[in-house]
Amino acid sequence: MPLNRRQFLGTLGAATAAGAATLPALTPAYAQAAAPVADKDYRAVTPPQPTDTGAKIEVIEFFWYACPHCFAFEPTLNPWTKKLPADVAFRRVPAQFAPIWVQHAKLFYALDAIGEEERLHKKVFDAIHVDHKPLDSDAEQTDFVVKNGVDKAKFTDALKSFGVAGKLKRAAQMVTNYGIDGVPTLTVNGKYLTSIVMTQSPTRTLEVMDYLINAERTKKRA
Repeated sequence: MPLNRRQFLGTLGAATAAGAATLPALTPAYAQAAAPVADKDYRAVTPPQPTDTGAKIEVIEFFWYACPHCFAFEPTLNPWTKKLPADVAFRRVPAQFAPIWVQHAKLFYALDAIGEEERLHKKVFDAIHVDHKPLDSDAEQTDFVVKNGVDKAKFTDALKSFGVAGKLKRAAQMVTNYGIDGVPTLTVNGKYLTSIVMTQSPTRTLEVMDYLINAERTKKRA
């Protein structure tokens, strides 16, 4: 089961349910399979959240580098993101439920600020989950990125920058506004949310995402 805030803090509970979503009729491609069910396979985000992608359909993965479920999801998620249509914009937002989550979120945004996040994204996951390096401090993160060809001064400046601090604050607010209570969680256009814990399958999760993306595309063309 994907890791959530309550599990991490050692308490019990489940994600809060939201109202059912109303979507366009299924296209023939989806008619051949079981249609996703609102409040089971996905839920509405209430209220809907603003997006940053203009006319494009925004897709977000909320994640944490040290989450084993996020790590296990990567080999399924990555090929899917590479095949997204031109009218879809994908991005990641790191969740911040505890200090170690914040530290890893800072690493994500520092790498992004210097244009190295995409190149090192998998390497960060592997360092934590395969090499068992927690990367839980500025010093350890700096050592890691330098060993992977990143300029030390450039990275340390990014870690301390106002830009990264601002993105951390905004990401934390997004987690609250979207009602994110576990990772990995995927959202579509600020309106819909799904996760492996809802669908019970990484593959099914992406099928639901395809359905929701198609629904938003249909609405835009109407």
